[in-house]
Amino acid sequence: MSAPVQEFRETMHRAGLLPPELIEPDGLLHRFHADGDRSGTRNGWYVLHTDGRAAGIFGSWKTGYRSTWAADGKRLNDAEHEAFAELIRAARTKANAERRAEHEAGARLASAVWARTLPADPTHPYLVAKGVQAHTLRQSGVALVVPLFDIHGLLWNVQQIMPDGGKRFRPGRAGGLYSPIGDLMNPAQLLICEGWATGATLHEESRHPVLCAMNAGNLLPVARAARAAWAGADLVICADNDRKTEGNPGLTAATAAAKATGARLAVPEFPEGVSGSDFNDLADLRRAAR
Repeated sequence: MSAPVQEFRETMHRAGLLPPELIEPDGLLHRFHADGDRSGTRNGWYVLHTDGRAAGIFGSWKTGYRSTWAADGKRLNDAEHEAFAELIRAARTKANAERRAEHEAGARLASAVWARTLPADPTHPYLVAKGVQAHTLRQSGVALVVPLFDIHGLLWNVQQIMPDGGKRFRPGRAGGLYSPIGDLMNPAQLLICEGWATGATLHEESRHPVLCAMNAGNLLPVARAARAAWAGADLVICADNDRKTEGNPGLTAATAAAKATGARLAVPEFPEGVSGSDFNDLADLRRAAR
């Protein structure tokens, strides 16, 4: 490994972006999987050339972070900056087109999977364990199939839930998608939560429609989409209270989503020493106490 490549790699490390195993100093834009991102994504990127003055630029399209490096420690000049910027703009346009094509292909596969499903068995082990009804779920073999839509009602992806509770996402679009439960025609109040079983519990107990974002990271995109689609609705973000996990990621993400969209926040509270994190767990405790 040449000295410029090693210095560039170390600069990426210091910036908190884990570089790929192989860095190619060919002056072309390369994409790679950024550590901590969803499997299959390639949000990390870099450009490095070693002709003349070795210089490079790197970043993450997910976070928007970008940084430059030059072998002599001097700042890139205007011409170098513009050359890199033009290369990145062209590559970003190409990557977006590729991502759209991948998402559309995933949507076609999801629709094909959905077309082959049957109504979910209400005695499916997962539904029984969670104490909820099947609602709009379908079933393929032993797996429950959860549909994931955008605000226009288009099916883009599905999640499979196995009898033991294991969850599997198909490759494809996920951000901003949700699984709806209840009537979304002019809702007065609209609840947004993480998991599907939590959403089913919230709907059964409140009768309000629910959007299940499927994970904490998707709460904000779904909340923003909901605010745009149902501007007059009273939005309530129903948090997972991950009180036994450092940083309480469920509550942190829900609080951020509520603040960003002007929504209200609902948090399940548990007695000291009792396990549980979401509204389905809370309902299970109430059922056990009867």
